[in-house]
Amino acid sequence: MISRIWHGWTTLENAEAYELLLKNEIFLNIETRKIDGFKGIHLLRRNVDEEVEFITIMWFDSLEAVRTFAGEDYELSVVPPKAKELLSRFDARSQHYEVKTSQQV
Repeated sequence: MISRIWHGWTTLENAEAYELLLKNEIFLNIETRKIDGFKGIHLLRRNVDEEVEFITIMWFDSLEAVRTFAGEDYELSVVPPKAKELLSRFDARSQHYEVKTSQQV
């Protein structure tokens, strides 16, 4: 299992619009692609001073599945134009980790 982690930041004023864009459009578009090996996505959010940080954690069976999602340069972040309009900054590259354990609490 591979975890793909990415960070983006918005202004306080853009945070709600960005979260709605993620939930109502971007995440749905990813799901409708029916990527073999895509297992899901989590969204984290926190206020940090005058910004709002968002973290997405995507789950894939393999790096090949990640490449299907992101392309051959799979570490390159995938940020649609509408999202770029709302973000003040974001990771240019995503981090990928091999998941060694998974446990529900």
